[in-house]
Amino acid sequence: MSFIRAVHEPAGRGALPSDEARAPRLALVGPGDSGSMSRGLRLLLAASAGFSVASLYYSQPMLGVMGSSIGASDTVVGLLPTLTQLGYALGILLLTPLGDRFDRRRIILIKVGLLAVALLLSGLAPAIGPLLVVSFVVGLTATVAQDIVPAAATLAPEKERGGVVGTVMTGLLLGILLSRVVSGVVAEQLGWRAMYLMAAGSVVVIGAVVWRGLPAFRPTSTLSYGALLGSLVGLWRKHGALRRAALAQGLLSVGFSAFWSTLAVMLHGAPFHLGSAAAGAFGLAGAAGALGAPIAGRVSDRFGPELVTRLGAGLTAVAFAAMFASPWLQPDARLWLFGASAIGFDLGVQMTLVAHQTMVFGIDPAARSRLNAVLFVCVFIGMSLGAVSGSLVLAGWGWGAVTLLATVSALAALVVRLWPAAR
Repeated sequence: MSFIRAVHEPAGRGALPSDEARAPRLALVGPGDSGSMSRGLRLLLAASAGFSVASLYYSQPMLGVMGSSIGASDTVVGLLPTLTQLGYALGILLLTPLGDRFDRRRIILIKVGLLAVALLLSGLAPAIGPLLVVSFVVGLTATVAQDIVPAAATLAPEKERGGVVGTVMTGLLLGILLSRVVSGVVAEQLGWRAMYLMAAGSVVVIGAVVWRGLPAFRPTSTLSYGALLGSLVGLWRKHGALRRAALAQGLLSVGFSAFWSTLAVMLHGAPFHLGSAAAGAFGLAGAAGALGAPIAGRVSDRFGPELVTRLGAGLTAVAFAAMFASPWLQPDARLWLFGASAIGFDLGVQMTLVAHQTMVFGIDPAARSRLNAVLFVCVFIGMSLGAVSGSLVLAGWGWGAVTLLATVSALAALVVRLWPAAR
């Protein structure tokens, strides 16, 4: 396989014991290794991240069908995505830091295997109770996507790190944005169980390719599990660059989540009266924005990530603010404006995220998994706050207030990035 960095050295050196029988054996990769990364490996990592994180969102368009199929109320079946997201949040906090303590390749393979089993059991679940349990496990194991991103950063040469992270993040983001579209179509044509079984099969294929194509990683920490989790607080206190990145990205996530969590409700009402399929179609607009992530990574490599964070936050604020014009437009024109805004703010949020990850991964190569965990815990907090506040604001003051909330949060993120860093 061209993905593999082969080494020819005496037995007992380089590869992990479990890899000694493989030919060619896999080189241990550690922070600071700067061998070139093939295009095939980039695509492998991007696809792995995308298919893994997509598992979080397959259920959302299928909830109505699933409830009637297994005799569960709308309230109970609505717990499925909630438990999946809860599992994902806990997995980021409790499992992702292990990438610094153990071989990241082994962690990825273990999680991929468990994710495939959880998806399979979801498709075979006879009742809502078992389905709720395995949905939580799906969320826990889908955090493999957050192991793949620091793996890519470790494999990439420093001068190409932004571009590589951008490519992998494009795969991850497309997995998020397109999963709802795919699951809605498959569930309508073949049933919701078929979607879970197909998802399990796709993860198995990814696991097989990762097993053949991903090199082993040298652990960068010998801390115990408790000390590893405790070090997250120390990293937050020690690195101002981490705090700024996490705060700014969290603020952008507030507006991002407020928009997407209220869009379907807004479109369902006057003057649009559109169904869930129309709201799902806006995900395609978001996917178009996500395709700009590799470009943002390359710009970050060339001109520095600080510039990209400012451009991304600024673009996000402008895209949100553009929706203030919607009351003066005809309904059809409003839809076009919302679509254009979705492309703009999604591109802004994703390019800022790529630049922030490039910054964070450069802080301490030996703590990349923990640094990534801190960043994404803040992103998840922002997403949760955005979903809750967006729904409350929409119910109390209407869509214009949601637009204001999203714009203010993006401007706050821009202020964080423009504020001079402590010297």
